[in-house]
Amino acid sequence: MTRIAIVGAGISGLTAACVIEEHAHRNNLDLTTLVIEKQDRTGGKIWSIKEEGYLCEWGPNGFLDNKPMTLDFCRRLQIEDRLLRSDDNARKRYIYADQVLHRLPENGPSFLSSKLISWPGKLRLAGEMLVPKRTDPSDETLAEFGRRRLGKEALDKLISPMVSGIFAGDPETMSLKSCFPRICELEQEYGGLLKAMIRLARKKRADIKAGKAVASAAGPGGILTSFTEGIQELTDAATARLKGEMISGQEVVRIEKKSGGFMLHLADARQLDADIVITASPSYAVAAMIEEINSQAATLLRQIPYAPMNVVCSGYQRERITRDLDGFGYLIPRGEGCHTLGTLWDSSIFPNRAPQGHVLLRSMMGGATNSAAIEFSDEEVVERTVADLERIMGIAGAPDFVKVFRHPRAIPQYTRGHGARLQALDQALEVTPGLLLTGNAFYGVGLNDCVNAADRIAQRAIKLMEERTG
Repeated sequence: MTRIAIVGAGISGLTAACVIEEHAHRNNLDLTTLVIEKQDRTGGKIWSIKEEGYLCEWGPNGFLDNKPMTLDFCRRLQIEDRLLRSDDNARKRYIYADQVLHRLPENGPSFLSSKLISWPGKLRLAGEMLVPKRTDPSDETLAEFGRRRLGKEALDKLISPMVSGIFAGDPETMSLKSCFPRICELEQEYGGLLKAMIRLARKKRADIKAGKAVASAAGPGGILTSFTEGIQELTDAATARLKGEMISGQEVVRIEKKSGGFMLHLADARQLDADIVITASPSYAVAAMIEEINSQAATLLRQIPYAPMNVVCSGYQRERITRDLDGFGYLIPRGEGCHTLGTLWDSSIFPNRAPQGHVLLRSMMGGATNSAAIEFSDEEVVERTVADLERIMGIAGAPDFVKVFRHPRAIPQYTRGHGARLQALDQALEVTPGLLLTGNAFYGVGLNDCVNAADRIAQRAIKLMEERTG
């Protein structure tokens, strides 16, 4: 019997294990899976915590439904009927700039009337039409791209907050091609972003007339989707579906190469054989596991940095907040002098997140541009978060409920040269066939990206197994 071991039971590892087991069952294959998880619980950074009537997300709070892989995974897990799409008002997003909350413009007229970008900044944005497309093949950072095509004000007030909200990253170091490959494609295909938006809008109108639709160039699109009891319903359902062996609360400290496969050494001194190994753990953890069998790959994995993050869930009586909360929340440019990166209005995005008459806010602090924040005490984190909420939203006093989550290594950073590192990593792994890597450190940090990448790696494992067994 062939055994495929999956190291890590976050969404990536659970998806890979489920896909492999489905294939084995469908084709009546003599195959078993072994999932090993360091923590006592599955789900990785997906963890929905209920306290005092509040539902707090330790990590991600959902996925966008515009990509099919996660929705398809939900159908296969038979939990599609439990999906919960965010409130329509959650499409309203804000930027706190110049001491004011500005609604993010969604179209041309709202952009012209918005005071988020000054008129010189708007004229510079309009001038993007005249900027020639880039021909230099070197890896460009998000900041370099923003200044070149859109201008400094757009970089500071639009791009930088977006990068901090998605990656907790620094646009001065993040790779455009690795973080937002579609934007690179649009520039090369259409000559610029505004030209692409105009051309795609025309195509969309034509396709609508023909009964079809096409994605817009203006943003990621899609509706944020979760479950009534939190996004953990997804990983719980995936865990319940598994039929193979599951070992939790044990760390894989070393992976050894042996004839025909691998031996996994656990922290409790157990040694387990596997024909194929899929790692779905953070890149720095995988580096430690494979150092002895592939030092070159381990070195490359250690070159992927992670940004720290504090997440602060704050509960308030609704009557204490004077402004309306019809929206997703807001992000904050660095130049505003705030302690936090932004705040999500969680109870406005999804129902069942706060007790009746109360609201739940979730603030982010830290990231690549403020890594020292992870060293603050809980009291300092709460004090600085409350100060920002008072300044931006006019909420006086401490919250009725507060929960602080700490992520010393929250989100992998796709810095300049990330694509070249991944190519070198693929080459380095050629000397250890049967050792496959997946997770959010490589081809996308979002939940959709992780599910998609895990499915691809599971298909590679299945193909490799079939080649070996004939």
